[in-house]
Amino acid sequence: MSDAAIEIKNLQKTYKASRKAAAKNALKGVDLVVPRGSIFGLLGPNGAGKSTMINILAGLVNKSSGSAKICGYDIETQTRQARASIGIVPQEITMDVFFTPYQALEIQAGYYGVPKSQRRTEEILEALGLLDKRDAYVRQLSGGMKRRLLIAKALVHNPPVLILDEPTAGVDIELRRQLWTYVKELHRRGTTIILTTHYLEEAEALCDQIAIIHNGEITANESKTALLSRLDKRKLVITPTENLTTIPQSLQSLDAEISEEGDLVISYQAGTDSISGLLNQFKEAGLSIGDLRTEEPDLEDVFMALTYATDAA
Repeated sequence: MSDAAIEIKNLQKTYKASRKAAAKNALKGVDLVVPRGSIFGLLGPNGAGKSTMINILAGLVNKSSGSAKICGYDIETQTRQARASIGIVPQEITMDVFFTPYQALEIQAGYYGVPKSQRRTEEILEALGLLDKRDAYVRQLSGGMKRRLLIAKALVHNPPVLILDEPTAGVDIELRRQLWTYVKELHRRGTTIILTTHYLEEAEALCDQIAIIHNGEITANESKTALLSRLDKRKLVITPTENLTTIPQSLQSLDAEISEEGDLVISYQAGTDSISGLLNQFKEAGLSIGDLRTEEPDLEDVFMALTYATDAA
């Protein structure tokens, strides 16, 4: 059995030109390995190629070239095994509204050939807080409940790999917490989770490895710790006892700004600039310190540096 949940090599996809649009290289030779048993973040701006990659794995889009394997099964030559190894929760809420949640899961299980004796329909509905809606029509469910039902449908065949494409888009905080509690439980049981999200704080909190895709290419694929260490910029936030409206002349050589709260925010180079030296400069400017803290770069800072900052350059 392969140690990789997903193994992609030189994957390319070019959408042909149409009357309304020119040809587009959505994926430009992507190489990617998702370790089995991980919570893996796949991040990128809109149009980066995330959905194309997921749709190729799901069998909804034909690749132009390259290869992709799911749990060691080639998506082209071992299609049945590959599709049985993956569950995909799409970003769009699409389902037949005239079925009940119970019927929707039973039908989905039938598609995958799950014997009735092995189906876990009520167990999955209960785990996702939908058991009390078991016999309600899907059209009667709220948006959050429909999103939970999408996750339930992806789990009926007990796939070892689960892809969540923007699973918390448009859902409330309580539902988001419930969802992540269940996802963590699935991961604890051995399911490999692949997450795409625009909520970068979620990826930072949940994922142990993160890949960033931009313009159809992987620009980073590292552990979360390694990715966050890419930026050596730190921030020293000083709350002065005085009301500070302008940066004193003696501090204008620093990379500093005044925040909306009136704090002086100094960006400095880790390992190069001395915090004690910065504090001495602050005191020498005739200012007193009421409070201070340092801020480490977060995933959003890294993401911006690897995507939008690159475009601006």
